[in-house]
Amino acid sequence: MSQCGPTFLSHQLEKGTGDKTWLSRQDVDKRPSGIAIAASQQPEAGADVVSIDTTADRPVSAIDPFSHEFLRDPYPHHEALREAGPVVWLEQYGIWTMARHQEVRDALTDWQTYCSSAGVGLSDFRKEPPWRPPSIILEADPPLHTRTRAVLTRILSPAAINILRAAFEREAELLVARLVEQREFDGVRDLAEAYPLKVFPDAVGLSEDGRENLLPYGNMVFNSFGPRNDLFDTAMANAGPVRDWIMSKCSRAALAPGGLGMQIFGAVDAGELSEDEAGMLVRSFLSAGIDTTVYGLGNALHCFAGHPAQWNILRENPQLIRGAFEEVLRFEAPVQTFFRTTTRDVEVGGVRLGDGEKVLLFLAAANRDPRRWENAEKFDVRRRATGHMTFGTGIHGCVGQALARLESEAVFGALARRVASFEPTGEPTRRLNNTLRGLDTLPLRIVPA
Repeated sequence: MSQCGPTFLSHQLEKGTGDKTWLSRQDVDKRPSGIAIAASQQPEAGADVVSIDTTADRPVSAIDPFSHEFLRDPYPHHEALREAGPVVWLEQYGIWTMARHQEVRDALTDWQTYCSSAGVGLSDFRKEPPWRPPSIILEADPPLHTRTRAVLTRILSPAAINILRAAFEREAELLVARLVEQREFDGVRDLAEAYPLKVFPDAVGLSEDGRENLLPYGNMVFNSFGPRNDLFDTAMANAGPVRDWIMSKCSRAALAPGGLGMQIFGAVDAGELSEDEAGMLVRSFLSAGIDTTVYGLGNALHCFAGHPAQWNILRENPQLIRGAFEEVLRFEAPVQTFFRTTTRDVEVGGVRLGDGEKVLLFLAAANRDPRRWENAEKFDVRRRATGHMTFGTGIHGCVGQALARLESEAVFGALARRVASFEPTGEPTRRLNNTLRGLDTLPLRIVPA
């Protein structure tokens, strides 16, 4: 058995029956840290190739997708997992993973086989208690999911989003005007966090006091989808007061009339939800409605600062703003992963997955799958990025995605009118999270238009 080099960990193909596929040594050596292949030299003399058993029971990887090293730079590992096969066994956690676009999409759309009700993180709710009551939208399946989703879909309809547009655009213009006058700012703190923390709670109907708890709560939620590692422990350090504040905002008494939160309680009056269910849906808003947008806006700023030619294209073609944000979501997905749990035996790419097994879906790896995207590693605002997996797809596709798009259009529309370019004034720092990918700081200087 040969190895791909001393810096490569293993992903071996088990229980082979002898059929071989031949890869060049050059192709194998492209595999990044975390992957090597159980292989044998082709018998013909002088041929520099490696054989892979294509009828093996399963590819196995020693990669830890929740390690700091992986989270800082996941893309080489994503490539390795994609090339390993349609489904790979992660031996450290005893779970399956999929990283190719087709398989990720198929799993997300087949809720009958890949359920969410056992938890969309590593923990299996059928075997261990969750750290909080499960979400009745994210961590639910039909028929409960059908009923709760219908309420949120109506509240976040295109017509409802349009009602919010004027206020969102006004706040974006005010914020961008201040930043242009300021010239130097932190793209995360002063824009990517500041804007959603203003417009989203306003839309929900939250009072101003205590909004500083929203980001720590989201950090708790998204880190909880991974293992109980140091990122989870740090996020949960002040869990009690943060969780208490969140729960205090999930009642009628805490919400302003006319806001999205009170509209959810309107479904109680219409007989569609119970009072407790309405409070749970408001909690879901507060869990998922801030962090994902913060990370998305921060990633977009980072992309445009690092690709000034793409920002010039956007400024010259403002009609591309909506599509450009989709390309950001594809290229630098703020949501990297989600889990599902199998409900039956299922075969994927010739590999059998058993009933009740956890499957880690790499949304971000699917977004850069060359089987789906031409020049997948290139950031291109002219690309039609429809079909990226960042918002998921199927019945569990992100119910608030129209709201996130509205926020991005308002912010980058205002920036495109006022900012000629962004100049980095220091090295950005990354904010590690078991599920999300984004920055902690992004020092920038604005060159006014």
